[in-house]
Amino acid sequence: MPDRGGGPTGPRIRVGRPSRRVRTLLMTLGVLAVLGMAFTMFAGFWTDWLWYRSVNYSSVFTTTLWTKIGLFFVFGLLMALAVGFNIWLAHRLRPPLSAMSMEQQNLDRYRMGIAPYKKWLLFGITALVGLIAGASASGQWRTWLMWVNGVPFGQKDPQFKLDVSFYAFDLPWYRFLLGFGFAAAILSVIAAALTHYLYGGLRVTSPGARATAAATGHLSVLIGVFVALKAVAYWLDRYGLAVKSSDFRATDNWTGLRYVDANAYLPAKTILFCIAVICALLFFATIWRRTWQLPVIGFGLMVLSAILIGGLYPAIVQKFQVQPNEQAKEAPYVEKNLEATRKAYGIDGTKVTDYSGTSKTEDKTTLRDDVPSTASIRIMDPNIVSPTFQQLQQIRNYYAFPTNLDVDRYAKDGKDQDTVIGLRELNLAGIPKKNWINNHFRYTHGYGVVAAEGTSADAQGRPNFTESDLPSEGDLGTYEQRVYYGEKTTTYSIVGGPQKEIDYSDDNGEKTTSYKGDSGVNLSNPVNRAAYAVAFGEPQILYSGAIGDGSRILYNRTPKERVEAVAPWLTIDGDAYPAVVDGRIQWIVDAYTTTNGYPYSSRTTLGDTTADSLTATNDNRAVVAQQNQVNYIRNSVKATVDAYTGKVKLYQWDTKDPVLKTWMKAFPDTVEPKTDISKSLMDHLRYPQDLFKVQRELLTRYHVKDATTFLSGSEVWQVPDDPTNRSGSAVPPYYLSMKMPDQKEQAFSLTTTFTPNGRDNLSAFMAVDAEADTSDYGKIRILKLPTNTTVNGPKQVQSQFNSQEDIAESIRLLRGGDSEVEYGNLLTVPLDGGLLYVEPVYVRGGGLKYPLLRKVLVTYGGQTAFENTLDEALNKVFGADGPTTEPPDEGGDTTQPPPKSDNPTVQQALQDAQKAFDEGQEALKKNDWEAYGKAQKDLEDALQRAEDAQSEASRSGGSGGGESKPGGKPSSSPSGSPSPKPSS
Repeated sequence: MPDRGGGPTGPRIRVGRPSRRVRTLLMTLGVLAVLGMAFTMFAGFWTDWLWYRSVNYSSVFTTTLWTKIGLFFVFGLLMALAVGFNIWLAHRLRPPLSAMSMEQQNLDRYRMGIAPYKKWLLFGITALVGLIAGASASGQWRTWLMWVNGVPFGQKDPQFKLDVSFYAFDLPWYRFLLGFGFAAAILSVIAAALTHYLYGGLRVTSPGARATAAATGHLSVLIGVFVALKAVAYWLDRYGLAVKSSDFRATDNWTGLRYVDANAYLPAKTILFCIAVICALLFFATIWRRTWQLPVIGFGLMVLSAILIGGLYPAIVQKFQVQPNEQAKEAPYVEKNLEATRKAYGIDGTKVTDYSGTSKTEDKTTLRDDVPSTASIRIMDPNIVSPTFQQLQQIRNYYAFPTNLDVDRYAKDGKDQDTVIGLRELNLAGIPKKNWINNHFRYTHGYGVVAAEGTSADAQGRPNFTESDLPSEGDLGTYEQRVYYGEKTTTYSIVGGPQKEIDYSDDNGEKTTSYKGDSGVNLSNPVNRAAYAVAFGEPQILYSGAIGDGSRILYNRTPKERVEAVAPWLTIDGDAYPAVVDGRIQWIVDAYTTTNGYPYSSRTTLGDTTADSLTATNDNRAVVAQQNQVNYIRNSVKATVDAYTGKVKLYQWDTKDPVLKTWMKAFPDTVEPKTDISKSLMDHLRYPQDLFKVQRELLTRYHVKDATTFLSGSEVWQVPDDPTNRSGSAVPPYYLSMKMPDQKEQAFSLTTTFTPNGRDNLSAFMAVDAEADTSDYGKIRILKLPTNTTVNGPKQVQSQFNSQEDIAESIRLLRGGDSEVEYGNLLTVPLDGGLLYVEPVYVRGGGLKYPLLRKVLVTYGGQTAFENTLDEALNKVFGADGPTTEPPDEGGDTTQPPPKSDNPTVQQALQDAQKAFDEGQEALKKNDWEAYGKAQKDLEDALQRAEDAQSEASRSGGSGGGESKPGGKPSSSPSGSPSPKPSS
């Protein structure tokens, strides 16, 4: 064609084809790029398969994979067929081209342009929509497995009398199918309309008919399918009202029907269903009538009905029927919500008892002896003393303890005692020289358990360790101490090959070892090495000489990661904890089954309800939630992870939970029966914290059982903020061995307090029996305080501590120099109708990098004490001498100081003892152990002189000093603290 551009003409430049060498090079690079991408995809798949096979949960991988693949192909193919068929049909129904309008002449260029590529274009469009639809459907694998394996709950909703499983398992799948149908219908309408327009079946600007009869019939049927699906949606919406969330009475995520739902929305949805069915039939009738007049009128009627019946009418009912008499109208529906919510969260068995909040006993001295039997008061706060463990028991810089330690029970002398426990885990930040070999081959594991009594401290305020040193020794006996899997182990290690690992170090140098377990994936296969080199982005894995026969790669090493990987259908508790069980260190992980489809049960957001002052400062304590919003939760699985082998075991804990039974059908042989839990493991299982936090949040409103009180809002509580820090977050629950008023003996419990909404005084105290091997496990008890009197809450108690002049002055002195005061857990213990508050106070400073217990705050019945030891504080509060005990070998519990003596010799000896004690404390602050040892010797000599003088006075009938204990030693040092044992 001639050049009509009007521009200058000139010689044309002929662009030559690339040479054969260049074309070959480009083709080679293209092939390599494709192979590289293919191998990268293969590496991800292959390493996942190898990992699941290594932990003996390959069935989880294959079941999940085949389910995803099946959904991808089925729904991808259905979408592709639906869209492709309608494009093909629209093309086939195109009208013959005759005298063409200007509009058709403009479209002719596009028809001619795509004519040679029609089949490829059709294939490309259908493939694209199929891929998108298949990828979306594969993400619904959980919904599919729950629907196909669903187990009945055996409970029916109060409105439609359907089993709860319909809402939890069936309705989500039906909604997915409905959404898929809507997407297929809309895409088909769009594709068909564009095809009809391109080939003349639809006209926009041309005179005459806007659509051919064939196009009218085709599009009408597709729109009729859409309207029919809308009718199905209206019908399902009726049942959806039972799980619909709304904001009601300041209760976010209220779930279930209210008066307006049952009397306005429900009949409206039924009417709209009927209208939609009629409207769909009118669209289908256009196949014969060939006109859109009646369908359009019907569709307009449906839209108008949706506005009037589905929107305006319920608003009128709410305004003129409900609001004038809301309490009477809503009460029956509130009762249904109360019952369902309490069942769904396992709080329906909560026992609420009235509690006076004030002691009934006039002579408080008689209560002093009741304290030890009422509670084993823990003064070692696991959230404070981790730096102390670190400083005293880290031993080597490449070991570390978690920020928050754990509380467990271990038997000593035949009696269980609360124990603070932590593992000496690997700390890569402390490796002397960092390089690839050190990071991944030589420093591979931690070593040993460190544990301390929770109820005592030594004379220096340090923990009384029951398991310590390296290798660890103590009360826990012999066990495998190497920790290859832990909370701080977040990188991979390659073990078992020619490169030896550092086991631990002592005075004789480094001890080496080689991993003997069968955990991890074998790297002797070159394909495996290449796959991991790609997956981890580390090419040295492929050619390093440090890898040889027997080399295994360990990864996914935190307990939560491993449990979540082998059971992706579980929600994992935020705090895994270690226990020594049958000669091995086992991580115990609590796991939950959840759903957000329990009718009438109000929803809660796990991320909000499980947040407290600990999760605000420690990411490891946050909940890993797959479903953020739930309205049903059960602690259905107890899992263990072996710290040496990484072996994961899942145990069925809740044998009645239908959600767990459903998943056990979907993944058979992955969960072991509850009867397989050994007695030694059962001794360390406990009630999980995150479940407790969810339940306590619900109980702020759902502790009431009648609708009238619930609607009035007069009994709404709140979880108080933690008064011991400035995070502004909720106080965490505390594990404590204690006895509630209706219990005969102490039980390991999880406790918390409540305050009235918007106020700081105490409204209730809550405890749950946390001992897994008892019949009362999981029983929730609430002591409800009277509303007509005021009992101090945690914040007020803390304010009292800080405002009392003598206590404030003592704290100011403790903060002298560069010292810092840290408040420990504020524990609450019911005692004789009143409430005993105990709070340990730690001091960090004076050259020390870790906190030491220096004081204990105690308050009861308006009396407050701030003393060096718990015994002294209790004695002062109750005005009694209290029980005296021998100081343990390492410093132990303290006792009452001896009374002043009238004997001058005894007095002088006690003064010398006090001086020696003060000098020892000063030397301790300066870390001057030589001076400290001399002071301890002087202290011992002075106490011996006091004892001899007292004995002489007693024989001569003179005035004695303090009471002597058997063996001739006075009960305590002059300052009221026990004589500390010189540190080694």
